[in-house]
Amino acid sequence: MSHKIIGLTLLFISFTAGWAWMDYRAVLETPAVKDNPVVIEIAKGDSMDRIAEKLAEQHLKINPFWFKVVALRKQAASKLKTGEFEFAVGLTLPEIIDQIAAGKTRQHSVTFPEGWRLTDILNALNNNPYIEHTLKDASPDALRNRLEIKENHAEGLFFPDTYFFEKNMTDVSLLKRAYGKMQSVMQEEWPQRSADLPLVSPYEALILASIIEKETGADDERPLIAGVMTRRLKNDIPLQTDPTVIYGMGSDYQGNIGEQDLKNPTPYNTYQVKGLPPTPIAMPGRQAIRAALHPDDGSSLYFVAKGDGTHVFSSTLQEHNRAVEQFQKQKK
Repeated sequence: MSHKIIGLTLLFISFTAGWAWMDYRAVLETPAVKDNPVVIEIAKGDSMDRIAEKLAEQHLKINPFWFKVVALRKQAASKLKTGEFEFAVGLTLPEIIDQIAAGKTRQHSVTFPEGWRLTDILNALNNNPYIEHTLKDASPDALRNRLEIKENHAEGLFFPDTYFFEKNMTDVSLLKRAYGKMQSVMQEEWPQRSADLPLVSPYEALILASIIEKETGADDERPLIAGVMTRRLKNDIPLQTDPTVIYGMGSDYQGNIGEQDLKNPTPYNTYQVKGLPPTPIAMPGRQAIRAALHPDDGSSLYFVAKGDGTHVFSSTLQEHNRAVEQFQKQKK
């Protein structure tokens, strides 16, 4: 009788072991994410059981026991990272554990286009729900101190680009990245500048580049605009550029520049004040920066918008006046 019991017991153990092995193989090979990507957030202190629960809450059929077994076999139990993770359709349990152990968190993004002002950047950051907001209502001085900016004004110091980040990254961290990238770009571009420029520092080049960025979006025109500005600076002729006037008007600008606005002597009114304005007026991209450092060597001193995004360039005031008359008539 005892031999029969032992035989049955061994048979049961053998059957159970075989079933467990098949179940384990299925865990290793069967996709755990089937219909839609799954997002979970792993917090500091979450146990393996809690992580498995969070995955199960997202309708993944994950057994906490097998989760721990696989994690231990992969020597990943002590390496599981915190953060927000997105698991793609088709991932198996081992691949999910690998992703968590590698810290491959879900990436969000924010884009700063060329020509944006600092206020535009701050609005974009403040409206992004994945960013930790620490700069709301910060004064200009407080913002510069938090970002460790040495310049007296933060305008134009952030490189326009798309920045990827993990959930709950601070606005300060993102702005430091954009500021650092602009510093790197200027360090690359400034030493390669053309000779005999009327610019004494990378910051002045940044100011000029910001004006070029606001004057045209056409890559082939940027060196031409830069040439006009450079020749005016060299000949002590006011730049007379509308974007700087608009910047100086601040919230008073409602879409049009009046005659009185051109007479109002703000530091940014380049109709009244010779030379560059005191700060950049927007974020210039690399093409505008390169144009400021490599201006066209022609003779034009004027340009007027044609209304199609491009400009007519003139070397004399008489030519310019004819172009203004022609294209102003077309607008009417």
